[in-house]
Amino acid sequence: MKLIIDTDPGVDDALAILYAAAHPQIELLGLTTVFGNVTVAQATRNALYLVERAGLDIPVAEGAAKPMALPPFTPSHHVHGPEGFGHLPEMTPQGTKIEESAAEFLVRMAREHKGELVLCPIGPITNVADAIALDPEFAGNLREIVFMGGALDARGNITPYAEANTYHDPHALDIVLQSGANIRMIGLDVTMEVLLTAADFEELERRDPEHGAFLREMSHFYLEFYRTVGAEGCGLHDPLAVMACVMPNLVGLEHTPVDVVLEGPEVGRTRRATGRPDIGVALNCDGADIKRRFIESFGG
Repeated sequence: MKLIIDTDPGVDDALAILYAAAHPQIELLGLTTVFGNVTVAQATRNALYLVERAGLDIPVAEGAAKPMALPPFTPSHHVHGPEGFGHLPEMTPQGTKIEESAAEFLVRMAREHKGELVLCPIGPITNVADAIALDPEFAGNLREIVFMGGALDARGNITPYAEANTYHDPHALDIVLQSGANIRMIGLDVTMEVLLTAADFEELERRDPEHGAFLREMSHFYLEFYRTVGAEGCGLHDPLAVMACVMPNLVGLEHTPVDVVLEGPEVGRTRRATGRPDIGVALNCDGADIKRRFIESFGG
């Protein structure tokens, strides 16, 4: 499966990218970066580092630094740490980003791999909306968009109504939802059903000492944030979206039109709607099975 991940790394982004890099059925064609958990410059630096850590030779294209219509947001340093990887210091990758913007790279890759490319946005979806604006055929050229974001029946995680990625650029999501692309939404309805605990990160390190030790080290800060909100583990947000790309039956879907609130106290909320294209919304899953599959993918 040909895959591009659009990302704002981020602890769970790192989990997702290293999972994708090691999966035998995934051909990772590149990463595009966006503001969100960190600034876009930090996101690019972290993405380049993850590519090198995974031993990949793939392009990293830098994208949007702020939302399409809303004012810029402060990065989520209280969740992911000052550099995005918990307490770990700034990464110093050897590689550099490509000259193309994220949107330009996405448009080109969708044309070159028409009908084959799966795009997995795991941060604010701004780059995808920019690509749609750049090329009217972009959405139709993709095989599928599988994005991490939203909450249909679940409570939000940045406000009572909204999930963080949809909150950070609802206008971009509105464009994507109306694009006619084949879309699956992997949101809080399922990602919070799969919690990684400190013991799970210890198991990752046991199975894969090289990557597992890195992931366990960055997890300390992330897990501490989750404890402050009453959870004894971190949701498998971004990794579950990538897993669903390659294993579509991993989550149960409801096919429904969806819209997103663009202003007011419920901004960023995703809701069932009418008069829009149907998308597949993940609403149920076997959390224990998903956790087992994720952990066993390391060190195999």
